[in-house]
Amino acid sequence: MWSSRLAFILAASGSAVGLGNIWRFPYLASDNGGGAFVLIYLGCIALVGLPIMAAEILMGRHGRMSPVNTLRKLTSEGGHSKGWVVIGWIGMAAAVMILSFYSVVGGWTLHYAWLYVEQLFGGAPITDPDATFTAMLGSPGTLVFWHTVFMLLTVGVVAMGVEKGLERAVKFLMPLLFLILLGLFAYGLSTGKVGQAFEFLFTPDFSKVHGSTWLAALGQAFFSLSLGMCGIMTYGAYLPRDISIPRVAATVALTDTSVALLAGLAIFPVVFAFGIDPAGGGPGLIFTSLPLAFNDMAFGIPYAIAFFVLLAVAAWTSSISLLEPPTAFIVEKGRFSRKSAALLAAAVIWALGLVTALGFNVWASVRIFGRDLQGAVEFIASDLMLPVGGLLIAVFAAWVLRKDISRGELPDLGNGGYTAWKVLCGILAPGMVLLILYMKLAG
Repeated sequence: MWSSRLAFILAASGSAVGLGNIWRFPYLASDNGGGAFVLIYLGCIALVGLPIMAAEILMGRHGRMSPVNTLRKLTSEGGHSKGWVVIGWIGMAAAVMILSFYSVVGGWTLHYAWLYVEQLFGGAPITDPDATFTAMLGSPGTLVFWHTVFMLLTVGVVAMGVEKGLERAVKFLMPLLFLILLGLFAYGLSTGKVGQAFEFLFTPDFSKVHGSTWLAALGQAFFSLSLGMCGIMTYGAYLPRDISIPRVAATVALTDTSVALLAGLAIFPVVFAFGIDPAGGGPGLIFTSLPLAFNDMAFGIPYAIAFFVLLAVAAWTSSISLLEPPTAFIVEKGRFSRKSAALLAAAVIWALGLVTALGFNVWASVRIFGRDLQGAVEFIASDLMLPVGGLLIAVFAAWVLRKDISRGELPDLGNGGYTAWKVLCGILAPGMVLLILYMKLAG
């Protein structure tokens, strides 16, 4: 069990807070109407994200096992079709596939942090960021090495169990993440460009709001909260009975959104201060544009180290939650200890990660669905499996799961609140998720 409400919030927030919060959300906000996008995003969090998150947590807490075995228990107790167990399999498979490429990208952040540590002690500066980034992607040895280091960091936490591993890690890593982010924000204040960054991110521009804006906000809300991959369900299995599910779900969503907004206010003042084009969001901004600013700014090398450590910590806390579901499932088989199960799951995921690592160089010419190998894995796991898993979770929790179970896990909602949750989870959320899935496939 988590020892406290705070421990669960830190762990679930760590699962939700990832690289997408820091390099994707600010760009999406700025490109889709600023404050208008933020309002739409918050609405999607409240109407879609929170109901599904509450569903995952309540299912996990009642089942008290890995996602697959939790679904077996819930279907058995309710006399439902065993076909619903597919929810657990989809979530666990998605977690494995996502972590296989997420670990490679997490390795990028470690590699860049190390490059700047070398500079701190007299190493060569990054004078051509495009060439540095291209050289990293083109080097199988570099990608595989840092992918391995990142997986070792992840499995080292998960192998130690819930209290000694997961809880101890998030109690250190999440405050560290906030401290680094606040430090970067403080530096942003010194540039005198925070007002411009605030205007860039939050000034409502409803002329930029189109159908794609709603889709982007809904997709970010759904995927940012780590829904559909059963990591939250697994964490819910360790949640004590006396803790309110709606309250912790709302706190996790608020924390996740706060990190995304604070990241924007930390990064964009530097972007504007050094004349960088903010339109190049994502990896392009992080790995090829910002390094130019690091070379020119005061205390640029320490700032760069802190920045890439921040990215690594965000990736690390998310990767822990991705490794936990398959580890818990292997432990429940009864043949492996916690450490052995974590190592086995990590070894399989590490091997799958080689597909992504080598897909940037040795197998660069290979195409699946018109995408490179990393893009194909991400498309299958993130664009297909996650929305399908989230859709099934919402439908199962609202319409299939025995009412006494869901009502018993949400006692503080009251009759009106419980009815509202069922409507949001059983009607609105599935409809919106189907829209995401349709637009992804149609696009």
